[in-house]
Amino acid sequence: MQRITFLLLLIAWTTQTLHSQVYSNKVVGEKHEVLIDSLKAVEEYPYIFPAWGKKVTALGFDIPYSAGLSINSLTQKSELVIDNISVGFNDSPLINVDEIIRIDKATASATGLTVRPDIWVLPFLNVYGIFGWAKTSTEIDAGLWLPDSNNVWKEVVPFGTTANFNANVTGFGITPTMGVGGGWIALDMNFAWTDVDALDKPVKTFIFDPRIGKTFKFKKPNSNLAIWVGGFRVKFSSETTGSLPLADLFPDADIQGKVDQAMMNVDQKHEDLDAWWNGLSELEMANPINKAKYETGVRVLDNAGQLLTSIDGAINDDQEATVNYSLEKGL
Repeated sequence: MQRITFLLLLIAWTTQTLHSQVYSNKVVGEKHEVLIDSLKAVEEYPYIFPAWGKKVTALGFDIPYSAGLSINSLTQKSELVIDNISVGFNDSPLINVDEIIRIDKATASATGLTVRPDIWVLPFLNVYGIFGWAKTSTEIDAGLWLPDSNNVWKEVVPFGTTANFNANVTGFGITPTMGVGGGWIALDMNFAWTDVDALDKPVKTFIFDPRIGKTFKFKKPNSNLAIWVGGFRVKFSSETTGSLPLADLFPDADIQGKVDQAMMNVDQKHEDLDAWWNGLSELEMANPINKAKYETGVRVLDNAGQLLTSIDGAINDDQEATVNYSLEKGL
C-alpha cells in the first residue's frame, strides 16, 4: 500500500509544459510594422499544420512551428495522506485496519523523465502526447495501536517501511491558446494513465491548468521572458487496490519477531480487559459507559488478533507472503 508515489508524478509530469510561452500571437504596434508586413506578404506557408496557417498568417498572426518535442526532468518530495486501509495476506479476505494501524508520516520522493511530442492542429489549438518514466520511493512510519481497560489508546508495536519501484505514464492533452501583442491566454488540459506494477490497474488522472500571461521579447532573436499566473485543478481516482510481496515492504525487518511481540501484546490486553470487566459489579456492568468500553476493546483486540494471525499464517506458508490491499490516498 506504500506504492502510491505515482500521484505526485502525475501532477508534476502533467504540469511541466512549455505551452505558456508558445502561442499564435497577433502582432500589433508601430515598432513591429516590418514584421507585420512580412507576415502579410507570405505567399506560401511551408507546413501542412496548422490548418489555415496561410490565412491566419496573412491576417498578421505570428504562429508557432507546426510541431515540437519537449523533454522534462523532475525531482520531488512530498507528504501523503493515507486512510481507509484494508489488508489481507496470501489472498485472504481484506480486513479494515484503520482503527488499529495509524500512519504517523508518509513521505514520497520521486525522480522522473517525461517526453512530450506536440502538433498545432489549428493555429489556436495544440495537441500533445505524454510519455513518462520514473523511479519512486515511499517511506512510512506507522504503528499498531490498542486500547487498555480505560479505553486509552497506546502504540504497542512501531514499524516503518520504505518501498522502491518503477512507474510509467502515458496520456494526451490539448491546449487552446491565443495571444495579442505578447499577452496570451492558455487553457491546458490533459488525461493520463499511470501504470505501477504493484497496482491492479492504471490510475487515471485529469488536470486542468488555465493561465494568462505576458511575454517580453529580448533583442536576441527567439529569446523572451514570460510572466504568467493561473489556476490548477486535478482529479484522480483516490481508491487504490493491489498486491506486493511482504518482503518488499520490510526487507530488513524481523517480521516474525514483530508479529510475535504484537500477538503477546494483544493476548495481554485481552487478559487485562477481561480481568477489569469480571471485576465489576452487576450494576457497574450495566453502566452504558463501561459496557461500551468493554465492547470496543473486544472488537478492536479481536480485529488485531485476526490481522496478526493472517500475517503469521502468510509468513509460515510455503509460498511467498503477499500483501493484498485497498486504500484511499491524497496529497
